[in-house]
Amino acid sequence: MNYLHPFTLKELNALVNFRKGETKYGEKVITMHLEESFEAQLQKSDAPYVLLGISEDIGVLANFGFKGTRNAYTSVIKSLLNTQHNKYNKGSLLHILGELRFDDLQKKADSLNPQKEAELNQLYDFVDIIDKEVSYWIQQIVAAGKKPIVIGGGHNNAYGIIKGCALALNKSMNVINFDAHTDLRKLEGRHSGNGFSYAYEEGFLKKYYVFGLHENYTPKTIFKNMKAQPEIFQYATFEELYTRREKGADYELNKAIEFIKGTKFGVEIDCDAIEGVPSSAMSPSGFTVNEIRRFIAMLATNKNIAYIHLCESAPNIENTIETRQVGKMLTYFITDFIQS
Repeated sequence: MNYLHPFTLKELNALVNFRKGETKYGEKVITMHLEESFEAQLQKSDAPYVLLGISEDIGVLANFGFKGTRNAYTSVIKSLLNTQHNKYNKGSLLHILGELRFDDLQKKADSLNPQKEAELNQLYDFVDIIDKEVSYWIQQIVAAGKKPIVIGGGHNNAYGIIKGCALALNKSMNVINFDAHTDLRKLEGRHSGNGFSYAYEEGFLKKYYVFGLHENYTPKTIFKNMKAQPEIFQYATFEELYTRREKGADYELNKAIEFIKGTKFGVEIDCDAIEGVPSSAMSPSGFTVNEIRRFIAMLATNKNIAYIHLCESAPNIENTIETRQVGKMLTYFITDFIQS
C-alpha cells in the first residue's frame, strides 16, 4: 500500500493566502507532481531541505500515551506556507515531499485496547509497518543529498529516521535528543518509548545524548545502563541545568555537540520537553520555545548535521487557537533550522 500523500501545487494553492505586494514562503517552495517518480524528483531537486510529515499516533498508543500526534503536520503546513519569503526566510530552499498517512492502520488502532496483550501486539505490528515506510523515504531523501525535516507522529519514528539515514550514508548515526525521557525502554515490541533502543541494538545508532532529561520520569535501571556505557550514552538532566543549576545549559550543550559531532548526527526535538505544549506527555515544566529555537540555531550550523525530527506535539484539531499556536511554534523551528 502507498502511504505517501505527495504535496502538490494544487494543495499548495488551496493553503497559501496570496497578497499583493508580498511573496509568501509557499510561492517559492518546491512541490511534487504526479508525472514522474517521487524518488527521481528528489534526486533532481535543487532544494537542500526536504519536509516530510508523519501523521500517526499508533506508536504513542502502544506506549500508553495520549493521542493527537497525528495532527502535527496539519497544524504546521498552512502556517509555514504563509510566512514571508525574504532575505532571511527563503522558501526556495525547501522541497515539500508530503505526508505519510496511515489512515487504515490508525482506524484499526483507535479501536484497540493496549491493556490487552493481544491487542497491544497488534499495535506493535502496526508500528513495524510504519517503521518500514519511514525508513524507506528517509533513505531516499538522504541518498539524494538532502536533509530531512520530519514533522509529526510519535517518537517511535526516530527509529525509522535513524535507520534510513544510516542506510543511505552506509554508517551508524549519532543523535542528540531534547527530551524529558530517554526512549530507551526494553525491546518488547515497537512503540514510542523504545525507538533508540532498537536503533542501537540493530547498529544504526552509535552515540546518543539526551539533553534536558527529567529525573522524575527516568527509571533507575535506565540511569544505571547509561552510566555503564559513557562512550555511547550521555545526558544532562533538566534539574541539573535549570532547577539546581549545577551545570550551565550552553556549556553542556557545547559538550553534547563535541560528543556527537564526529560523524553525521540527527537532532530530535520531543515536544514533551517544552513547557506547556500540547503533547503525548504534556508537562508544566520544561524548556521554553525560545530556548529550543536557540538550541536549533546552535546545532544547525554544524556541517555534520543530517536531519531534524520534531515529534510528539499533539494539538487538538478542533481547537483553532491551540492548532495555530502549535503550527507557528513548529514553523519557527523549521525556519530556524534552515536559516542557520
